[in-house]
Amino acid sequence: MGSSFPTGGFGSGNPAESMWQAMEQLRSRFEKRVGTRMGRGDVRAAVLSLLAEQPMHGYQIIHEIEERSGGSWKPSPGSVYPTLQLLADEGLISAEESNGRKTYALTEAGREEVAGSDPSTPWDSEESSDNGRFTALPKAGVELAQAAAQVGRTGTPEQVQEAVVLLDEARRKLYAILAQD
Repeated sequence: MGSSFPTGGFGSGNPAESMWQAMEQLRSRFEKRVGTRMGRGDVRAAVLSLLAEQPMHGYQIIHEIEERSGGSWKPSPGSVYPTLQLLADEGLISAEESNGRKTYALTEAGREEVAGSDPSTPWDSEESSDNGRFTALPKAGVELAQAAAQVGRTGTPEQVQEAVVLLDEARRKLYAILAQD
């Protein structure tokens, strides 16, 4: 398995620069993994659930999903708008254009669909099913990487060395958690 850290590791060249590069790589890897991808059925369920409350336009739906999931899920327009079109094709929602924006609302068939479906919402089930595993831990990792990168960019050589010692200790403690029964 190849290393994802700078080729020379932390010890070569400027240690602050090397640490900063490593932390930036770590941050970007976590950001790519944070739970923003959900299945198509989840987008569909979320849209129907929101429209059961009130008519909304597409970006309003995206914003509401992000808010209700605590920021852990922000569907892209590329997943929401095709879902809206599919729901309209199925006769479950209708679109009304006003001031250059389409506002979507449930039809009678859409209300029946929502009434006959599971009352839980995707943002509720995501939180409870993983107990924060895919939201809280990566978020904490990103915040740690950002703090370490800041020390690497602006800290004195002594502060950088202190941060390296602290990060090594944190890494050992994390592995110790996994070693527990």
